[in-house]
Amino acid sequence: METLLNPSKTPNLFIPKTHLFKPYFLHSNFNPQPHSSFNRRPLSITITCKVKTSQGRKNDGKNISKKIVLTDSAPELSNEEIKAKPKGGGKAWGVIKKFPKRVLAILSNLPLAIGEMFTIAGLMALGTAIDQGESPEYYFQKYPEENPIFGFFTWRWVLTLGFDHMFSSPVFLGTLILLGTSLMACTYTTQIPLVKVARRWSFLQSANSIRKQEFSDTLPQASVSDLGVILMGAGYEVFLKGPSLYAFKGLAGRFAPIGVHLAMLLIMAGGTLSATGSFRGSVTVPQGLNFVMGDVLGPTGFLSTPTEAFNTEVHVNKFYMDYYDSGEVSQFHTDLSLFDMNGKEVMRKTLSVNDPLRYGGITIYQTDWSFSALQILKDGEGPFNLAMAPLTINGDKKLFGTFLPVGDTDSSNVKGISMLARDLQSIVLYDKQGKFAGVRRPNSKLPIEIDGMKIVIVDAIGSSGLDLKTDPGVPAVYAGFGALMLTTCISYLSHAQIWALQDGTTVIVGGKTNRAKAEFPDEMNCLLDQVPEIVESSISKKPDNIGG
Repeated sequence: METLLNPSKTPNLFIPKTHLFKPYFLHSNFNPQPHSSFNRRPLSITITCKVKTSQGRKNDGKNISKKIVLTDSAPELSNEEIKAKPKGGGKAWGVIKKFPKRVLAILSNLPLAIGEMFTIAGLMALGTAIDQGESPEYYFQKYPEENPIFGFFTWRWVLTLGFDHMFSSPVFLGTLILLGTSLMACTYTTQIPLVKVARRWSFLQSANSIRKQEFSDTLPQASVSDLGVILMGAGYEVFLKGPSLYAFKGLAGRFAPIGVHLAMLLIMAGGTLSATGSFRGSVTVPQGLNFVMGDVLGPTGFLSTPTEAFNTEVHVNKFYMDYYDSGEVSQFHTDLSLFDMNGKEVMRKTLSVNDPLRYGGITIYQTDWSFSALQILKDGEGPFNLAMAPLTINGDKKLFGTFLPVGDTDSSNVKGISMLARDLQSIVLYDKQGKFAGVRRPNSKLPIEIDGMKIVIVDAIGSSGLDLKTDPGVPAVYAGFGALMLTTCISYLSHAQIWALQDGTTVIVGGKTNRAKAEFPDEMNCLLDQVPEIVESSISKKPDNIGG
């Protein structure tokens, strides 16, 4: 290489064909111009280079001249350079841009999602163990500070963290929201990219790439077009491009995990709406009386919004029970009429256990019964309604009783006739000494004489125990569980991919699947056995694209 610091000569440039250069001449003249600090002038130096190589001089005669300007002050920046120069906050901006990706990576972490699900399961179990919706005094007595459970759990934990209404507490709802966020992050960062890759038609042009698949085989005398026809008959979507083939089936199995995540989100959204947007209430109504739905229903969360149906009036027309042959209660029924604000009957139905009444988004369930009053005749006078009171006995058996005073009712030691009943079908009577007097059935009109009085049991008036509720999240929960079962089944479908390459009269075949890996080789061998053998080479045309 020859370097000349002489502006009068122009060197010839040759294109080098080797990376080894051997300079044989170097000469430079540098004559700086004097200058003062008040009169700055740039120094101009012209450098002319001449490059020689051992091979060829194709570019002989071409000159390259470079002029270097030296100055003792920094050059001014152009507008483009000023714009391109990073600002002081560039590093902070880079951190901000990376922050969403880091958050998505953390939220889509599988161990985190598993931990969230176990936390929700634990809170649900705790909500089942702790009685829900009771008064604070109840928790004061059941979880006293003097005798904490496990040495630390007292009523303060229950009331502070909202465990008395677990399924609408901030802890439970916050964990649900966190799990939902993790599911969405996993869907966005993992499942959707997998589907995009699976939908892409990828043709492999290398025989080595095909042989590296989970299954590979070689057909010595075969046509890739015949293989495509066989795969189409087996339910594969087949695509041909020149000598290459790509086929797949079971793509729905790749979409199924996304469906599973969406179904779980739908279930959690419906459950959250049920916990925060519902109304609930219970009432025991004697036969023949009325109540207004809105007076019974109470909100369960901050999203609870009453509807026009809350103004509906409910009238209990009749309450009656069915019995087994042994005398035990088998079923109880309530005949209800619903009236709007104008007094018009809008609906009538006899409901029973497991056969509720639904109107305007409100569901009325038959859940319990009670004994309201006993209607009697005394010495032909009346009828008189005697209120029946529940009596405490051992076990879950019900017992009701009432008292008919005899003699001076102002005395401090009042005596009278006692009447007991376990249900509405028979009444047991005792005299004022407490001795058994007899049994009568309501509506039998059969009198019984006790202590000189004639008593007739006219009727036993029962009370219907009803539960009312609105649950706007039920449709979403049902739809979510249906979708979850469907997508879970679909997720077990195998997504199989097959590649093939025509190499002369030989076809190299390879494939893989995400499920049923043990059965896949047998399926492939069965399909390849059906490919016809070509005796004479007739593959002279490149096949066109075939879509199955």
